[in-house]
Parts: sequence; structure tokens; C-alpha cells
Amino acid sequence: MRAALLIAAKDLRQRLRDRSAILVAIVVPLGLAFIFSLILGGISGGSTVFEYAVADEDGGAVAAAFARNALSSIEDQGIIAVRRVGSAEEASQLAADGKVAAAFVVPPGFSQAVTSGRPAQLQVIGNVDQPIGAQVGRAIAEAFTADLRAVRLAVATAIHGGAAAESDAPALAEEAGRAPSPLAVEDISATRRELDADTFYAAGMAVFFLFFTVSFGVSSLLEEQNDGTLQRLLAAPVARASILGGKLVTSFLLGVVSMTVLIVGTSVLMGASWGDPVGVGLLVVAGVLAATGIMAVVATLARNVEQAGNLQAIIAVTLGLLGGTFFPVAQAGGLIATLSLATPHAWFLRGLADLSGGGSAASVLPAVGAILVFAVVTGGLALLRLGRLARP
Repeated sequence: MRAALLIAAKDLRQRLRDRSAILVAIVVPLGLAFIFSLILGGISGGSTVFEYAVADEDGGAVAAAFARNALSSIEDQGIIAVRRVGSAEEASQLAADGKVAAAFVVPPGFSQAVTSGRPAQLQVIGNVDQPIGAQVGRAIAEAFTADLRAVRLAVATAIHGGAAAESDAPALAEEAGRAPSPLAVEDISATRRELDADTFYAAGMAVFFLFFTVSFGVSSLLEEQNDGTLQRLLAAPVARASILGGKLVTSFLLGVVSMTVLIVGTSVLMGASWGDPVGVGLLVVAGVLAATGIMAVVATLARNVEQAGNLQAIIAVTLGLLGGTFFPVAQAGGLIATLSLATPHAWFLRGLADLSGGGSAASVLPAVGAILVFAVVTGGLALLRLGRLARP
């Protein structure tokens, strides 16, 4: 055991001296997580996504209802932001300049036309470079006008059916407007949580580069074989198990240190929320073991260090993409979501998602168990093949 620790200490000093491990294990994943969160965080997170302008040139009750019911209620949820401007020209210019995704214009006489049963038009002016925001704005306007049509239909039915007189139309319209919609969207607790944007990209980059980080330890065995130092170690009174153990310990320690630094760093700098520390610790240890086993197996398939590095990079990138470290593939559904479960990355992120909803360490045990299956299978195969490699 002492010999294995000495070999691991030597390898760690070597990696820290050339700074390669620091770059791959900490600097690059932390930088990419910050960049992805900065660019895509507003889209996938819960913050304001689209900004709109509204010009009320009517000033009537129906126009006020649109501003109050259709816009203010959504704005209060933090989904959109609304600018109120004085004229249609100003609203249109804001949309043309790209300062808002779309502009709503309530023309003069809109409220009177609606209440009197005449045709009325609510204008939506979208920005050509923000088609999604413009479509969302159009959907908001269409939902409001659909409610108006329902009210008008109810009033017309009551009058023409003889249940009320035409003079009762304003009162009927007010009563119909207060009636609850037969269809409603409810916010209920999900059985599986989703990571917020900052935590998702922090965790995704951490587990993605974990596979590159642990490869330093197992690849060093091939480096020493090429340099001739492995033969000297085998000729010395050092057990082969100590040599292999030292390399695997190097990979394990690099992976644990990398993940720990990234968890603390992203929590402090990006506000990532990783959840229960015990549960996160279990996921990290299981993930590092699985990554070490997979990269060790890949290294034994190569004939030299360069070939091992290429194969390891291909496997790391493929598993990372399939496992959803860059985008949540589970949302795609179908075959791709099923295939993602064949990677430890997907189980790692799934475990963190369970923790994000306030789950305890027990909630991640299924994910930890799945990751350990990867570790046991690939680790056993790696030890068998590394044992053959480390022969005089």
C-alpha cells in the first residue's frame, strides 16, 4: 500500500508541475460552465425571457383589461417584462430596433368596438430577429381575443335567446368576464425535478471533463512503458498490484479533487445549487469510480500514449453528448432519452435533479447504484487488462 501511495504521489506532483491536470480538471470546465450559463441561462432558467412594449391608444375598459389580465398577470410570474409606451409609433420603433421581442398596440375605439359587437383588431408587431418572442406575443394576444369572443358569444346567446334584453348587454358582458374558464393550467409538483440552468451547466461540464481528468492516471502507465521506467519498476521489489493501484489512485484523487473544487467554485461564483452534501458526495465518488474504470479500459485498448489519448477523447465526448452534459436529452424523449441511460453522465445528472427538489441522500441511491454498475463492470475488466499490461 505504501508503494502505491508513493507512486500516486509522484504522478500527482508530475501533473501539477506541468499544469495539464489543473487546466483540464478545473480551469476549462469552470470557464465553459460560466459561458454556457451566461449565454443560455436566461433561456432555460426561470428568469425573464422576453420583453414587450404595449401602447394603449384606446384608454377603454377592454384595453385596461388586456393590460391587467393578459400582461400584468404573466409579468408578475417573472416570465415576461412589459414596457408601457405612449404611442404606436414608439412601440413599433422599439420592436424594429430589437429592444423588445414584440409590441402590442391597442388602437383607438378598440373597447367601444368590442362592447358594441363590431369588429376590433389588436395589433402585434414582432421583431424579425426574435421570432420565438414574437410568436409568444402573438399567442398572448390570441388568448385574450379568444376570451373576448367567448364573452361576446355568451352575451349574444343570452340576448337572442330571449333570456335578456339588449340593454343588459354591458352587465352580461361583465358577468361573463368574471366566469371561470372551463379549462385551466395548474402548477403541480413534479415527481422528478429539473436542475436550474446554472447548476445544470456546472454539473454537466464537471462530469464531462471528469473523464478527461481521470485519464491522466491510467495513461501514465503507457507513458512509463514507452519511457522504459515501467520495466524498472517491475524489476524492483514492488508488487504489480502496487503499481496498478498507484495509477488508479492517481485517477481517483484527481477526479475527486476536481469535482470538489468545481462544486465549491460554481456554488460561490455562479450560484449553482447542488443539493444535499451527502448525496452529492455519493454521486461524486460513484462517478469518479465509473469514469476511472471506463477510461482505464479504453487505455488498455491502445498501443501507445497518443492512441490512448485519441480513443479516450472519442469515448469521453461521445458519452458526454449522449449523456446530456451539454443539453438535457431527457427532454427529447424517445430513443435518445433511453440511450442516454447507458451512460453514467445521465445517471449523475438525474441524481442531482432529485437532490435539487430538496431530496435527501436516500433519493440518489438508485442513481448511485446505476453508476456503480458501470464502475464494477469496467473496473474489473480494466484490472484484468492492466494486469496483463504490467508484466516484465
